[in-house]
Formats: sequence, C-alpha cells, structure tokens
Amino acid sequence: MKIRTALACCTLITGACSQESVPTVTEIDLLIRGGMVYSGQADAKLTRNDVGIDGDRIVFVGEAIESNIVGKTTLDASGSVVSAGFIDPHTHSEAELLSRDKNANLNYLFQGVTTVFIGNDGGGRVDVGGFASVLSANGIGTNTAVYVGHGALRREVMAGEERVPSDEELVQMSELVRDAMRAGALGLSTGLFYAPGSYSDTAEVIALAAAAAEFDGIYDSHLRDESNYNIGVVAAVEEAIEIGKAAGIAVHIAHIKALGVDVWDQSDAIIKIIETARAAGQAVTADQYPWRASGTHMRNALLPKHLLEGTQGDYLERLRNTRLSTDERAAVAENLRRRGGPETLLVVVAEDESIVGLTLAEIAAAREAPPVETALDIIRRGSTRVASFNMKPQDIEAFMVKDWVMTSSDGTDGHPRKYASFPQKYRQYVRQQKLLSLEEFLFKSSALTADTFDLSERGRIDVGNFADVIVIDLESFAPSADFKNWDSLSTGIRHAIVNGQLAIRDQIYTGALGGRVLLKNTAP
Repeated sequence: MKIRTALACCTLITGACSQESVPTVTEIDLLIRGGMVYSGQADAKLTRNDVGIDGDRIVFVGEAIESNIVGKTTLDASGSVVSAGFIDPHTHSEAELLSRDKNANLNYLFQGVTTVFIGNDGGGRVDVGGFASVLSANGIGTNTAVYVGHGALRREVMAGEERVPSDEELVQMSELVRDAMRAGALGLSTGLFYAPGSYSDTAEVIALAAAAAEFDGIYDSHLRDESNYNIGVVAAVEEAIEIGKAAGIAVHIAHIKALGVDVWDQSDAIIKIIETARAAGQAVTADQYPWRASGTHMRNALLPKHLLEGTQGDYLERLRNTRLSTDERAAVAENLRRRGGPETLLVVVAEDESIVGLTLAEIAAAREAPPVETALDIIRRGSTRVASFNMKPQDIEAFMVKDWVMTSSDGTDGHPRKYASFPQKYRQYVRQQKLLSLEEFLFKSSALTADTFDLSERGRIDVGNFADVIVIDLESFAPSADFKNWDSLSTGIRHAIVNGQLAIRDQIYTGALGGRVLLKNTAP
C-alpha cells in the first residue's frame, strides 16, 4: 500500500499562499466499489461495502471514500454481490490444469470457482510433491488442492489386482500415504465403488486412513455403494463413518446421493446416521452437485466389478475375447434396471460420435438389438461416458438443506456439471424453488468448504484473507451448458480475482494465471 499526502493552496490572506494538508490517502492495487458484500461469517447478511485488495490480500472492507482509500484499478460492483470465490471440493480438473491451453480452468472461473480439489474418487497421484511442482511450473488459473488416491496406491503397489494386500504391501501403501501427506496432500481419497478400490476390505482402508490421520488429513470417499449394487448405500455410509472413527480421521462423503429406484427415499435414513455420528462428536460432512443425473463410464455403471480387474487394456481384451457367462449378463441387466432402464442412460462421450446424444434405449432400437447386448458392444469399443438420470428430486433436496452439505460439481466431460453446477444450484434452488436463501447458497459454496478443509484465510471477505473474490450479477448468473451443449461457459461472473490477480474483468478472461497449489503442510 502506498500512502500519500495531498496539498491544497488556500485563499490569499497575507500576500503569501499558505498550504493546508488534506487527509492522508491510501493507494491500493484494486478497489471493488459499491457492491453488496457477503462476508461469509456466521449468519451474515449482504451489506453495501467496498473491498480493497493489495498484493494477494484483502486489506480493506468498508466505505472507501470516507476512509480515503483509492485503487490503482477500480471495479464497479454496483447492483452485484461480492463474495469470496467459490471452493469446489470435488472436481476432475487434472488434465486441464496440466495442459498448455486449458490450464486457466475457465469452466470453473466462469462459475465463480477460484479453488478446486483434485485427486478425488481414489484417483489422486501418489507423488503429491512432484505433481504440485509440475502444476506450479505450468501455471494454473484456480487454486488447487490435491488428494492422494487409494486406487493409485493399489495400482502402484499391487498392480490393480483383485485381492487383499499382504502385510508388507499394506505397510508400503501406508508409507506412501505418509509421504504424500508430508508433501502437502489434503488427505486420502477413495473410490470404493470403482476397481481397484472396490477390491479392498474395510480394514485396509482404515489402516491407510490412519496414516493420513497422523497428519490431520481428511478421509474423502466415493462410497462403496450409492445404490444397492453390493452392500447398499445405507451400509456404505455406515462403513465410511466406521473408517473415520477407527482411524481417528474426519470423514467427507463425496457427491452424496441415493442412486437408483431401489434406494429412492433413503435420504432420511442416511441423514439420521450422519447426524447421529456428528452429535456424538465425529466430524462427518458431504458435498453434492445439483443435478438429477450422475455421470460415469458406461462400464462402471453396468459391468460386474471383477470384469474390470487390471488396466483398461486388460479388461477390454477380456471383454472382447471372452463371452460373458449367463450370470454376468444377468448382472449387467440388473445393473441397468436399478439405474432406471435404458431410457435413463444418455451417451455423452464416445469414440463412436454417431451415438452421442442418444439414450441406450434409442441406440438399441436403431440396431434392433436388446439393450444389454447393445451396451456390451458399446463398452467393448472403448471408453464411453453416460449421464445417468437416477436420482429423485426429494432426496436431492433433503440432502441440500443440511448444514453439513456443501456445493460441488464432480465435473466430468459430457456432463454440464463441469461447466454449470454453481449457477445451476443458484437458479434452481435459490431463485426458482426458494429452497435455499442467497446467503445459504453463498455459504455452502465458500466458507463452509473452507472451514471443513481448514483452508486458512480463504472462503471469507475479511481483512487479511487471501484475495479470492468474485463479483456476481445475480440477474445473469446462470448456466449456459446443458446435456446437449455440456461445455458452454456460464454467465454472470462480472469480475473474478484469484490471489489478488484479476482473472475475469467485465465477464472477459484477462489471461491471468493467479492460482496456487494449496499444500496442507502439516508434516512435523
């Protein structure tokens, strides 16, 4: 900050010009004027204020004119809301952040997201320190925090095999977790529904989570079952809580849901289990994306897990050269039924572009083939992603209003959640349904996530905090993406600042890469 004193010449009285000092003026890098500010503090309401930024910090909140604050750059926020940048605890942004052309992470910045988490669902890299260095050297548009992944650990040590680890292998994986935590990982992520995480038992996960707990990490889990594929969603929630209690670690449930017709209306039972654990003093939270459709690979939605052992090349060769048994085909048919049938699976990404935008039912009808045979043929041809319309609105709403559920995207190619989750939640659940107030939406998208994951000095508009700040035009804050045009940037973010760098100005990207890798650094 620069402080300067202005001098004014007064009326001539004695033949000489006397000078009178006027109040000291403080010059800062950036001043956001005239917005309705949401501080993020408990029970905060919108308050008309100016926000000043110098370097990478918020240095002023108040009335700039009265305080003699001026900015080298001034942004108009009149008629808009000023908030801390949103924090998305579940993304799959690794490829974009590592690229040379998408590393600005614009699909998130234009939703108001200034911080993303990656490495979820058990996929986080083992070498967290090396990965963080690569990201920093590449330049990134959003802050990024990183998990070490259970699936990656199993592939590193056990080659993804379907078995329990030996004692020696479990020790080796535990040491890799400790190394990752020393390097700054948020914690351990698991994808217990997916191979190879699905091959683990609870005791294995407890041991690895306990290693992360030594460094005050988080246990983040895609549950073993979000439907009734194996143990059922209620039992899977209980397993996550058991892991957290036994390992002495905070539990975070990824993209909480009741997936499929057989488990609709089980949200009440799930909520009761979680709130009972919380009442007993256990740290349990969850995130949620605001869509009825989940997104996954068709193989993960339909195939029995034992068919996915090994690498992608391994299981594709197995599927192409081995005829499935009667029981295996019956399992595929059952998995299709529990998701609501072939009409509910929309192909969104496929090597065969002619089937993109069609449901499995439509593809099967065009081929005059049974849906199961059609699905298997599609899977054999390579990676295919689907949007699976499998959730009941009442369950979505029951989770959303809970004070321990925050906003996320789980953004993947082919699904509009990657480009539009935060504005979608605002439009549908704040403006249309009025399920949440504006302040609740903002809190669940920023401060709640910062508090849950101990992101010190982020998530609130407060003097001394890092300057991750967004200015939202609520009238135009809306999703542009849908299931036909999934990669269209959202609208309504007038300005976005990341660590004091102006990334979006007047709804146009500036070219700035102000993001940082946020390392936990809890190692002794």
